[in-house]
Amino acid sequence: MAKKYVYFFANGKAEGRADMKDILGGKGANLAEMTNLGIPVPPGFTISAEVCKYYYDHGRTYPEELKEQVEEAMRRLEEVTGKKFGDPNNPLLVSVRSGAAISMPGMMDTVLNLGLNDETVKGLAKLTNNERFAYDAYRRFLQMFGDVVLKIPHEKFEKALEELKKEKGVKLDTELDAEDLKKLVERYKQIYKEEGKEFPQDPWKQLWLAIDAVFGSWMNERAIKYRQIHGIKEGDLLGTAVNIVAMVFGNMGEDSGTGVAFTRDPNTGEKKPYGEFLPNAQGEDVVAGIRTPLKLEELKNRMPEVYNQLLEIMDKLEKHYRDMQDIEFTVERGKLYILQTRNGKRTSQAAIRIAVDMVHEGLITKEEAILRVRPEDVEQVLHPVFDPKEKAQAKVIAKGLPASPGAATGKVVFNAKKAEELGKAGEQVILVRPETSPEDVGGMAAAQGILTSRGGMTSHAAVVARGMGKPAVVGAESIEVHPEEGYFKVGDVVVKEGEWISIDGTTGEVLLGKVTTIKPQGLEGPVAELLQWADEIRRLGVRTNADIPRDAEVARKFGAEGIGLCRTEHMFFEKDRIPKVRRMILAKTKEEREKALDELLPLQKEDFKGLFRVMKGLPVTIRLIDPPLHEFLPQEDEQIKEVAEQMGVSFEELKNVVENLKELNPMLGHRGCRLTITYPEIAVMQTKAIIGAAIELKKEEGIDVIPEIMIPLVGHVNELRYLKKIIKETADALIKEAGVELTYKIGTMIEVPRAAVTAHQIAEEAEFFSFGTNDLTQMTFGFSRDDVGKFLPEYLEKGILEHDPFKTLDYDGVGELVRMGKEKGRSTRPDLKVGVCGEHGGDPRSILFFDKIGLDYVSCSPYRVPVARLAAAQAALKNKK
Repeated sequence: MAKKYVYFFANGKAEGRADMKDILGGKGANLAEMTNLGIPVPPGFTISAEVCKYYYDHGRTYPEELKEQVEEAMRRLEEVTGKKFGDPNNPLLVSVRSGAAISMPGMMDTVLNLGLNDETVKGLAKLTNNERFAYDAYRRFLQMFGDVVLKIPHEKFEKALEELKKEKGVKLDTELDAEDLKKLVERYKQIYKEEGKEFPQDPWKQLWLAIDAVFGSWMNERAIKYRQIHGIKEGDLLGTAVNIVAMVFGNMGEDSGTGVAFTRDPNTGEKKPYGEFLPNAQGEDVVAGIRTPLKLEELKNRMPEVYNQLLEIMDKLEKHYRDMQDIEFTVERGKLYILQTRNGKRTSQAAIRIAVDMVHEGLITKEEAILRVRPEDVEQVLHPVFDPKEKAQAKVIAKGLPASPGAATGKVVFNAKKAEELGKAGEQVILVRPETSPEDVGGMAAAQGILTSRGGMTSHAAVVARGMGKPAVVGAESIEVHPEEGYFKVGDVVVKEGEWISIDGTTGEVLLGKVTTIKPQGLEGPVAELLQWADEIRRLGVRTNADIPRDAEVARKFGAEGIGLCRTEHMFFEKDRIPKVRRMILAKTKEEREKALDELLPLQKEDFKGLFRVMKGLPVTIRLIDPPLHEFLPQEDEQIKEVAEQMGVSFEELKNVVENLKELNPMLGHRGCRLTITYPEIAVMQTKAIIGAAIELKKEEGIDVIPEIMIPLVGHVNELRYLKKIIKETADALIKEAGVELTYKIGTMIEVPRAAVTAHQIAEEAEFFSFGTNDLTQMTFGFSRDDVGKFLPEYLEKGILEHDPFKTLDYDGVGELVRMGKEKGRSTRPDLKVGVCGEHGGDPRSILFFDKIGLDYVSCSPYRVPVARLAAAQAALKNKK
């Protein structure tokens, strides 16, 4: 029996279902599902994504059964519609549209009005008694077919249209009459000739060329770029399906139209219908952002019955799919058709609110809500806003539609490729375009924000920016954009490429110059509620990396359950301290060194008191000094001279010390525990500061403190044993003298591969392990973190590495060392507490692994704490499955 490649749907019966997205793509699966639900969907058929895979696997050819199955489906479509494909008297026209399993808005190709030619256009005019409509459909088909299928630049068609409107003295396409459109059709045919291309009059030839184009678009530059940006790997999907659907026409007059509607506001998540409508237009007019559409409510005024029917369908679809839907619809002479539904792209703020609201509405469970929100959505909700004082003083030069919230500031760039180049070079840019097209996706991803002069809230720029979490202002019609000349103009104000502007995607304002952005300091509303549910579900603890009380306070407000890493050396770089540290480094005797350390002791003690006060009874892990001493000294001759004068030593003496301390590879040099073994008095001073701070807080303020003293860079148990003895003797003497009860722990940071391999020995001395995965990655790969930028981008581009191992944990290598270290450590000490304090502690994919292997907690920077809380809950749910 021949393999099935074509799936038909019509009149309430479909051969597909919603759960067949892998084969039918999102669009095809949902068209089938809506048909089965009795929703008014134009009839049609879907060629499966399996054909796309076959097409690329077999040198762009099709399975032999396909032709017959397509012809049979077209016969069925003719029966259902009562029209005939290619018939000059009663023509059947179809749309040919792409649709992968994952929504990729605008990235692949579409052809509308297919089946029109010099004869069928006359039949269509007679049939509809509307010559203007027939030739409008024909000129649209010629332009789309020329652009999409034959690769004739669409600007050439646009130019011809603009010239004709100028000749007629009109502004809108809708003001051109039938005779004008006939002229335009002839001009379009002339463009084909000039380009050396032939327009096929045979509808079957048109159809197969359009099918080729849609499958071909799966591997076009913009679709590949989109998949890269969104982390969709080749092989994750079969490819795109092709949907061939009977045309319904929104351009048949004022009782017709087209629109896009969301069941909830995709910007805020508010539960109210949201969308746009264009009378006497086809769908591409709305999505491309060429005409600025009307608000959806306008449909209520013009066609109240259609509007009410649309609302009923929206409600039915949202309840059925249990998610916010993005719906494309067409009204043909007062009759409503639904052309597509999919889970709507939304801002991060909306994603969280919708998930939380749907739990309260009983549509989904708390667990589903947690899995539905991406960790990066939580990060985006904490996106920067403009400093209110600065914003109040900035000049607002224009206002558009607030398409995607957030504040962005950057240099104006008019070209997407240039935005990409500058973004790679670390520049902040705002991409400014009349309207964006799918080709701009790379530049949009690289830009801080997007500004367009045309288009509505459902235009390409708006939908893609929301999906990327980029601030965007669209349809700022007072702006005249001149990309070729490199400037835009608003009234008398001219802004040239390279000049700074700021955009507020929440208000739609465009501001002149650079406005400082600030981060929010706490959580409230739906995001706080969602994270509360996450806390009930997650198994992993979440701590923060913080060296100063201000960061610790932010982390506590964001839900941190302690400090997993306090880097004590950061406290030494303060202006009033660095001279004391330098005196300690320059000391020639132990006594001189201790004298300098005695001056640092009270300062360091106050630092720890500040952190302990904020953390009130939560564990605080303090890492003893880690970097090599040369990092505290000046490196340039000019600075050496200046510091030598301040310190009262000769230039030669200080230069000599700097030279002697220089490390060829600091990771392998005199740092971490190696430093405190050479100079135990540093460990003594830091222990006195930590334990002294805890004692004073307990006595004076009644605050319980749980200090955890962490020894860095241990590779051999004897290093730990030696330092632990010194730390323990110092701490116990202080506690005894103070006459208080104080529990403290001594542990180590596992960041040397040997420590992971010999963790069973190290656990004899360590009461806790914290994996420093940044340095462990560096040592395991033999990659220097400082030099990795020279070759890592190529490794990722060429597929040698799937992820940047400094951002996402390398499961097989570094991850295996973490798993081994934990298991070996617990084999010696079953109650050993094990956490992670490298950057991976805030990365969702790494957190999934840490939960799976049974670590106790992760620690990350303060602003990643909410992300880690959600990711830890998602990891618990996924690993449970």
